[in-house]
Amino acid sequence: MRAFIAAARRLRRAQSAMGDLVSTLEAQIGIQLFDRTVRYPKRTAAGALPVADARSVVANVAVRKVRATGIFKGLEPELSAVIDVLYPIEAIAEAALKFREQSPHTPLRLYVEALNGAYQPVIDGRCSFGVVGSLPNAPDLMSVEPLPAVDMIMVAARNHPLAHLSVVISKAEFAKHAPNSPAVANLA
Repeated sequence: MRAFIAAARRLRRAQSAMGDLVSTLEAQIGIQLFDRTVRYPKRTAAGALPVADARSVVANVAVRKVRATGIFKGLEPELSAVIDVLYPIEAIAEAALKFREQSPHTPLRLYVEALNGAYQPVIDGRCSFGVVGSLPNAPDLMSVEPLPAVDMIMVAARNHPLAHLSVVISKAEFAKHAPNSPAVANLA
């Protein structure tokens, strides 16, 4: 009964009204929430799940209120970005973590595309922005901002001729083995 008395005080209701509300709720959902055979009502095992569900609903309402307030103030309801598959995942993960710390209630949706595929989701409006490698020609309708340099390491398969060289590979030597590669065009 103490729990009902405390709840009644908190809601400014009579203790008997609280008991009636709980009984009505139990009848409506078909679950006994409290064991009343003991001196102090105790929540039943079946009553634990509805309580957890109710807490989840209350928490979601709070998140929705924060999100709605942000949208009213001009914040995006969601941030979508497309990332070039060659961009280092560590840099993306670090940026995503900082974003979550600064905007915990704004969902972040990341897509990964290869080569020029990273432009299309931005052009279509599915993504707010994209992070692409150093491809030479961005579409004219896009504005381009350089990001800080990211170290890239070139690798070759074990059976590739470049893998057998024991010196730093020059741009000219690399170009002999990949003459049509966009990476070679960017090295020039």
